[in-house]
Amino acid sequence: MRKGEMTRAAILDVALELASRDGLEGLTIGLLADRMSMSKSGVFAHFGSREDLQIEVLKLYHRRFEQEVFAPSVKEARGLPRLEAMFNRWLKRVSVEIASGCIYISGAVEYDDRPGPIRDELVGMVRIWQGALVRCARQAVECGDLKTDTDPQQLVYEMYGLVLAVHHDARFLRMPGAVDRAHRGFARLVENYRNPAK
Repeated sequence: MRKGEMTRAAILDVALELASRDGLEGLTIGLLADRMSMSKSGVFAHFGSREDLQIEVLKLYHRRFEQEVFAPSVKEARGLPRLEAMFNRWLKRVSVEIASGCIYISGAVEYDDRPGPIRDELVGMVRIWQGALVRCARQAVECGDLKTDTDPQQLVYEMYGLVLAVHHDARFLRMPGAVDRAHRGFARLVENYRNPAK
């Protein structure tokens, strides 16, 4: 990468760290400039506006999420092995984000009733992930791993509930054992939907 590209990548890394901790709305050019030992105009030279910066942070977060969770999971066999890999890698990432925060979840709180490009970007990313999970659940039905009457969207809804509960209990309430509870909850969920003939 050229020097300008390296500087921009470094700014985005720090911006992602700050946004994970303080939320996208807590991300300011001034704070970022201080952390980077740069002038505000130096930071602005790489991004047209604060909103552009926030969207680029979202895109970086999404790329990393896909690299850590989605990409390795799709290498697993279609059906239940792939769905289990997706959930387990997702939960592993969540367990790390207990300390730093999840931009998908904090962003949902910040932008649930605030229309605009940032909300649109965030909603699009979450829908991409939910769509991947629904496709995977549908494949598990088609492969015969799950019962034929399984509703893939309902299954994904329940998976999401487990992950949101981890964030709530572990990050907000500081309750120990939340990740283990989610693993047990997912195992029970799978057993409920599993095809008894397999």
